[in-house]
Amino acid sequence: MDLQRMLERCERDQWSVAELDWAKPPRPMSQDDEMAIVQLFTDMSAIERLAGALFVEQRKRVKDPTLKAIFGTFVRDEVRHSQAAMMLADYYDVRHLKTYATNPGLVRFAPHFIDAVRYVSDEVANAYITAGELILDIALLRSINDYVNDDMSHAAMRLINRDESRHIAIDYHMVEYYASDAHTCELKKKRARATLAERATATRAFWGVIAHAAPFFRGMFFEPMSRVDPSGRRLHEAIKRFQVLGAKPGVKDRPFAKFMDSLLLAYEQPALRALFGPLIVRLAGVPPQFVKQLNSEAELARASAMSFEALADEALAAKLS
Repeated sequence: MDLQRMLERCERDQWSVAELDWAKPPRPMSQDDEMAIVQLFTDMSAIERLAGALFVEQRKRVKDPTLKAIFGTFVRDEVRHSQAAMMLADYYDVRHLKTYATNPGLVRFAPHFIDAVRYVSDEVANAYITAGELILDIALLRSINDYVNDDMSHAAMRLINRDESRHIAIDYHMVEYYASDAHTCELKKKRARATLAERATATRAFWGVIAHAAPFFRGMFFEPMSRVDPSGRRLHEAIKRFQVLGAKPGVKDRPFAKFMDSLLLAYEQPALRALFGPLIVRLAGVPPQFVKQLNSEAELARASAMSFEALADEALAAKLS
């Protein structure tokens, strides 16, 4: 990837919430739809703030100055997205039918996730970031926009989606780096220097994420998706893309990828599923229907031969399907 060109694109594509036309009233909607839409944007505002905090941590950890600058623009993007989502929540809260609060799953998950970015291996944090971005970009944002279906939502989501496309491109770039020999060598040196206290902190942070990931993904992604995309087609597509990435040479050999793959394999065994099914689903963090490989052998072989950049381009193209 040409990082300098990406940075120029990041700077060029900045925008302001003031550019949106807030004067036009929203379309008429039922009380049930109004409450659902306001809650969706309330939660979206909070998740964008979390994303901004994660990019702050990533900016601290990368060494390349251009990449640092790119992550800096991502922080600005996410702050702007959060502002836009909160303003959209206010915009659609026409009848003030209830008081809205952020989903508790996100509230409990956020501090553990930030700790994971700080203290656990970069590849684990980036894996969750990439999974969240894929679900957000390919599935949730598009489906919310279709569900709301008015001019204000279309205008805001077009700009937000443009930003998120840049984020996904860099997510894939970072996955490639974390699967590289250079990172493996760097990680070995880091682990050799780690104190017992540092290892204990990293372990605690990792299991904090694992313990809270399922309620977070369920409350922030899977339950909303059951309303805005009841067919589940887009969610299926997003998780397929993530699984393809995890099966790439280099990535699949990393400890976290092996851990997730072992969960899928265990769930495929009837005896293990009968004994430990709920636990496996909880650890995987996704609904039971997704605790399996969603790609065929041919699809995985094809993806293995593709570059990470080509896979990112294909994932972004899926937003238009």
